[in-house]
Amino acid sequence: MDAMKNDEIRQAVRQQYGRVAESNGAGCGCGPSCCDTPAAVSAETMSQGLGYSAQDVTVVPQGANMGLGCGNPQAIAALQPGETVLDLGSGGGFDCFLAAAQVGDSGRVIGVDMTPEMVSKARANAANGGYRNVEFRLGEIEHLPVADGTVDAIISNCVINLSPDKAQVFRDVFRVLKRGGRLAISDIVATAELPPEAKSDLALYTGCMAGASLVAELESMLHAAGFGQVSITPKDASREFIRDWAPGSKIEDFVVSANIEAVKR
Repeated sequence: MDAMKNDEIRQAVRQQYGRVAESNGAGCGCGPSCCDTPAAVSAETMSQGLGYSAQDVTVVPQGANMGLGCGNPQAIAALQPGETVLDLGSGGGFDCFLAAAQVGDSGRVIGVDMTPEMVSKARANAANGGYRNVEFRLGEIEHLPVADGTVDAIISNCVINLSPDKAQVFRDVFRVLKRGGRLAISDIVATAELPPEAKSDLALYTGCMAGASLVAELESMLHAAGFGQVSITPKDASREFIRDWAPGSKIEDFVVSANIEAVKR
């Protein structure tokens, strides 16, 4: 993957998730072939397997939850009424709509996604659901269309691994957070160095696996960006569902889902 330019990677990711949005992606999840085969399970079932409640998957507008993700950032975000929340890679808006209920009418939720089809889908879902405290913006997570120091909490679900420049993501995240603002992210991390053939597999990259960074590398990036109270908690049980993303590849021996938390000092 080192030989591929960053913009080529972003374009491949954009195309993949554009197809997910247009196909409605129900039960798609991560993985290289989600748009090529029928969904084996529903998006609701997949999300509950990732830690969302039965209520979570039923209160959002139809089509907002596409079964994408590798965890539940809502469970660690501790969102409060009146807060401004930013969701990186907001997709169809699932986490944004859940966050909107927690921050209330006095709060605000901003979703950013670089895929036009996803932004259009999320805006339609917001309109259908009557959400007045949620908005969706088209943009890259390395260069967020958000003002400096305006966000209380940042959530994200299995998206930062897709960025070819994670250090820049964390620098820009630091920029938009208020002092004392926090990260609450679910993402894929590497627990061992990935084999060269895995790193060069574009399907594994767009499928949320080959772009994973080692835990120590992520910790270093977060500290370099200025964050404190950095905590990365790998979840070994996640290897079970990651195995299903690329059957037979043994990728689950190298990557897991993790909770990533940090605070802007």
